[in-house]
Amino acid sequence: MDNQLRQISEKKHQLDTLKLPGQLGEQLNDWIKVELTYSSNAIEGNSLTRLETAEIVEKGLYSAIAGKPLKDQLEAINHAKALELVASLTDKLKSHQFITEEHIKAVHKIILNGIDDAWAGRYRKTEVFIRGTSLVLPKPKEIPSLMRRFINWLSLQQEQHPVMIATLVHLKFVTIHPFIDGNGRVGRLLMNLILQLGGYPPAIIKQEEKSRYLETLNLAQTKSNLEPFSLLVQEAVERSLDAYLNAAQEKPILATFIKTQGKLLKIGELAQLTNEPVPTIRFWTKEGLLRVSKYTKSGYQLYDHATIEQIQKIRALQNQRFTLAEIKKQLLL
Repeated sequence: MDNQLRQISEKKHQLDTLKLPGQLGEQLNDWIKVELTYSSNAIEGNSLTRLETAEIVEKGLYSAIAGKPLKDQLEAINHAKALELVASLTDKLKSHQFITEEHIKAVHKIILNGIDDAWAGRYRKTEVFIRGTSLVLPKPKEIPSLMRRFINWLSLQQEQHPVMIATLVHLKFVTIHPFIDGNGRVGRLLMNLILQLGGYPPAIIKQEEKSRYLETLNLAQTKSNLEPFSLLVQEAVERSLDAYLNAAQEKPILATFIKTQGKLLKIGELAQLTNEPVPTIRFWTKEGLLRVSKYTKSGYQLYDHATIEQIQKIRALQNQRFTLAEIKKQLLL
């Protein structure tokens, strides 16, 4: 077990020995329900703000938000209801080994309820593609057998750390991509079902982490490099643990979620995430196109995750034949 997983296990053990004050625990659970709904939907392009999501989750369509698409509002209601199903399954199932295809289809049916009822809870019959990635998704005829193998694989997972199982479940599920729509949301819900069955609080992949989430997921799918995605999930799990520990100890809670900067990236890690050569990143840094966030005691450069998007912009402008001087002006606008 690596150091971060060991630290996560220690925090869970500490949380197991503490008791959350009843009302505070309920308030934290309600807050996380809204934040999970907002963040998961926002990653998929939903236009509702956090406040609008909270209003819809609390009052339903009786509190319809003027000027916002009905689909976006239904997505918020559906995700909140899907979270209730996940909570029910957490109470009902003894462990992740008892999760079935029918449970997954039931979650998906709620996600697409009133949005695409014809395909809610049903495997897709057409090919689909993910924009911005070279990943080739399975053909529709392959999905039933792939899902059976997925469930069988899950039933055999006993030795791995629950956080690693949750990470792999998310990755394997969205790579199969069994549904016509809603795969990302169901994948994150499955990840949290695994975590909660293992005694962990739900983990939130924040909307502010969207670029990092998509990049690391793509890296795991196309390059078989799981480490960056695994680190992202572990950070999310630890954030939630910190929040619940703070609640149990009557310390500030939400500060653990407000922190947006995760682990800084070494230049090699940044190169892997962007598919750019290390010398190119060094050159762009020297030219002032990229900013170093911190230097280690040994003098190594560290970058924050926003640099990934900056590199993508630079490469896109270069492909449009802008000069370095012109690119620098563009980035400063």
